[in-house]
Amino acid sequence: MKAWLWDGLRGIDHLRLTEVSDPVAKDGEVVMEVHYAALNPADRYLAEKRYPYPVNPPLPHVLGRDGMGTIIQVGKGVKDVRVGDRRAILRGDVGVFRWGTFAERVSVSAVNLVEIPAGWSEEESAGATLVYMAAYRALTMWGQLKPNAVVLVTGASGGVGVATVQLAAAMGHTVVALSRSEEKHRRLKELGATLTFNPENSRWSTDAKAALAPRGVDLAVDNIGGKLLPEVIDTMGELGKVSLVGELAGPVPNFNTATLFSRRLRIGAMALGYYTPEEGHAAWQEVLCQLARSGARPLVDRMFPFEQLPQAFERLGEGPMGKVLLNVKR
Repeated sequence: MKAWLWDGLRGIDHLRLTEVSDPVAKDGEVVMEVHYAALNPADRYLAEKRYPYPVNPPLPHVLGRDGMGTIIQVGKGVKDVRVGDRRAILRGDVGVFRWGTFAERVSVSAVNLVEIPAGWSEEESAGATLVYMAAYRALTMWGQLKPNAVVLVTGASGGVGVATVQLAAAMGHTVVALSRSEEKHRRLKELGATLTFNPENSRWSTDAKAALAPRGVDLAVDNIGGKLLPEVIDTMGELGKVSLVGELAGPVPNFNTATLFSRRLRIGAMALGYYTPEEGHAAWQEVLCQLARSGARPLVDRMFPFEQLPQAFERLGEGPMGKVLLNVKR
């Protein structure tokens, strides 16, 4: 089969398309013929050695955490999946500690697969699980929010950002979305955002507080980090919580922890690894219920041929609103 191999050196330019041996399903595993694979910033982080925690997969490595396809081989002990079934990857170590979906075939633990949701296209399914699971975890990791809570989302036009806006709106919350693009503000409001602000405007936090008064933000889902985090903290209300999802802007400079005390704020990092397979499947079913209730669907930006993975990463770097996919099966 063909696969995009990473040699372990820093950078996307160290990926090369080559022939490798087909995977074989071990006990509890299946082999999936990949139809579509989705790109995520985490794939670039790993290749650029900027992952938020140490990750050292055996080399050479195949990136790609998201994807869907047809099951072509089933290992011993697998009961709920058959050859010919179509499945999407829900979670697990695919693309991180084991070979991922930027390949024509991939071996996956059967417990980390889900059916294609009713009415969804293969393209929608290929890039949905990681972003929606991350969004759901960020929204629920502190417990159930009060009705009509104020949820602020940074990087709202990115993959996890869009999913968070959709889910928070479906849950009945007031959504405040941050994006640098005025055109994306319009689309975010169509997806359920009540208020939108440009984080490059130095007055955005002041304007947000004025628009929300006398309330403050109950939960912030921060996909950006960097110098934006203290500004997010400024908008928080009493007992507010911050779920840290990403750090696209890098480390937080000169953060004064004293700003947390008077309003008794809490900050924590979101990690999908804390889900057991059973918890992951339960969370995914809740995600689907929320999306079905609101009619929201995954957004797809562009599709690239399998041979154009470098160009697909270039598109991802442009900050599209929707998933960037590889057409692997063609």
